[in-house]
Amino acid sequence: MKYFFCISILLLSLGKLKAQPLVDPVIKTSKAVMDDFMDQRFGMFIHWGPVTLRGTEIGWSRGNEVPTKEYDNLYKEFDPVLFDADAWVKTAKDAGMKYLTIVSKHHDGFCMWPTKFSDYNIMNSPYKKDIVGELASSCKKYGIKFCIYFTVLDWHDPNYPIEISGSKNIKPSADMKKFVLTMKNELQEIVTRYHPYMLWFDGNWESPWKNEYAADIYTYLKKLDPNVIINNRLGASDDHPKLTPETVGDYATPEQEIGALNMNNPWETCMTICNQWAWKPNDKLKPLKQCIQTLVKTAGGNGNLLFNVGPMPDGRMEERQVKRLKEMGDWLKIYGESIYGTKGGPLAPNDDFATTRKGNKLYIHVFEKKSNTLTLPILSNIKVKQAYLINGGKINYSRGANNAITLQLPDQLPDSNDSVIVLELTTNAETIPVVL
Repeated sequence: MKYFFCISILLLSLGKLKAQPLVDPVIKTSKAVMDDFMDQRFGMFIHWGPVTLRGTEIGWSRGNEVPTKEYDNLYKEFDPVLFDADAWVKTAKDAGMKYLTIVSKHHDGFCMWPTKFSDYNIMNSPYKKDIVGELASSCKKYGIKFCIYFTVLDWHDPNYPIEISGSKNIKPSADMKKFVLTMKNELQEIVTRYHPYMLWFDGNWESPWKNEYAADIYTYLKKLDPNVIINNRLGASDDHPKLTPETVGDYATPEQEIGALNMNNPWETCMTICNQWAWKPNDKLKPLKQCIQTLVKTAGGNGNLLFNVGPMPDGRMEERQVKRLKEMGDWLKIYGESIYGTKGGPLAPNDDFATTRKGNKLYIHVFEKKSNTLTLPILSNIKVKQAYLINGGKINYSRGANNAITLQLPDQLPDSNDSVIVLELTTNAETIPVVL
């Protein structure tokens, strides 16, 4: 009996040890900084590099659609003479985006800034200009928060144990200590030279990467800049939509899907405007309705949207992508108050509507008119002072059984993508409990 008692105590102790955070909570990004990040709601993701010369996916096509030797030498042809950092950042600004995230190094290992720690970088291409630096300057000029993507795996680096996606072979000459040191050196350049608002890590699922490396890197970065925001793809895991006390990072990152309503943990959905992350000729562009409703449903779930574009080999963004983003920006000029600085909920988004809230205002985003009325699930202990359309007229409403609110919709909704009804309340809408 004493033996089993001791084993039980040991197992409980191990469980408690396992639940301990890997990073000292004292150095974690502050709530004030994270609240500011979540207020932004909408950002631009940019996947770009020499691979655009082949129109295949960045990183993943190395050794697959494009032979490894050919892929690794594409930088010798990469000369995007029409790249204009101001044009890119202005596109983000016109789209209503508040931050921009550029891929500085993807899994293929090519560095888009002039690093001292790898010859495989933009200064050894025919272009010979600092892409990351030019974007950082333009973001400052236009008032856009500048962020940087950085991979924690590098199939090109001789010290990283894996050479190609999906490989089971481990290089005997690999040295993870040297690899992590290179990472630190490159990240030190990035943080001290470009001062990113946020670092977006990726590539954390392969076996060579361990949580001990992640915790070390997080701690190192916080010494360089205590306020830099770090996503949850630094810690060793492939469960990106989740954030737990043991997570190494500040927020969750669902990919190519809208995250679930979560009022407790910050999250950001990353999604492509077409299908592929990097540029692909004639890639299918998402319709405006889908783009707007993706942003709205994300905000309605209390998350941010990082929306990806893939520029062309010559440095330009496709005109059709620029136009689609501008259309989103035009919608936000009218309805932005219902997105920026709001909280999600209290109702989970669905195919018919979503809700956001700020102060004493509850915003009802109506996606489609299916009948003359829209009845909201029961929201207890709220009183409506008035209801009206943003940029429109008064909305009649009634309280029915169990205090359910029924809105009388106009004959025609003012916006076919998403029309927004404002309910002004007598109390703070942000304190309404979530209804699932």
